[in-house]
Amino acid sequence: MEAQEYIESGILELYVYGLLTETENLEIAELAKKNPDVDNEIIDIEKAIVALSSSFSPFHSVANFEKIKARLELKHGKVVEMKPTSNWAQYVGWAAAVVLLLGLGYQTLELTKTKEAIATVGNEKNKIEREFAYLDQQNKETEKNLTIVRDIKNTGVTLGGQAVSPSSFAKVYWNKDTKTTYIDAAGLPKPPKGMVYQVWALKLSPVLTPTSIGLLDNFEGNDQKIFSVEQTDSAEAFGITLEPAGGSLTPTMTQLYTLGKV
Repeated sequence: MEAQEYIESGILELYVYGLLTETENLEIAELAKKNPDVDNEIIDIEKAIVALSSSFSPFHSVANFEKIKARLELKHGKVVEMKPTSNWAQYVGWAAAVVLLLGLGYQTLELTKTKEAIATVGNEKNKIEREFAYLDQQNKETEKNLTIVRDIKNTGVTLGGQAVSPSSFAKVYWNKDTKTTYIDAAGLPKPPKGMVYQVWALKLSPVLTPTSIGLLDNFEGNDQKIFSVEQTDSAEAFGITLEPAGGSLTPTMTQLYTLGKV
């Protein structure tokens, strides 16, 4: 905690009142030795208490009392000694000062708590706004993907798992009119580090001719695993292979994960 924070927190008032723990008292005392601002603030608080209590109970010094007594003796003879009365006003003044400063200290602490509560509410609000923005984006992506799946103009091509990964599967949504192509890769395992899935449009005759139509980049960051790839003019089949990052010029057939005919 910085020196200014100590001054504004109300803890120095509690230190002067003697309401802190021994550990806290030692901490404040050490800080006052090192920091003139803190030391001056403590002195000001003590002066305020003394001034407030004195305003409730002004008093005359012993010297002034003796001077007044001597003057009375000269004019009227011996002054009758009287027992001093209890200085209740002074005690009341001290008590009022302590109560007032305790009240100020309590209000300061409550104000600090209120500020902290407001800051907490602000942080929660920001967190909710971020979560809402994320969910809103997810919702938009879901709506877009549902549009792709439900579009009757899209030809759905199921790609089954191959020898390297029999449990893998994927699906291609291909619009032959617009030539747009989407890949649903939810059935593919997470690619190893430094590797990427590459999608191929295949012509089967007269000879097998593969054409790369894109990479499934940021596989882990795509929550719904639906990827847009390059437009496809014609294809008799689609395949997905696992390739080094950046892709390959030709498919690595030993790493053919899924394959399906149109």
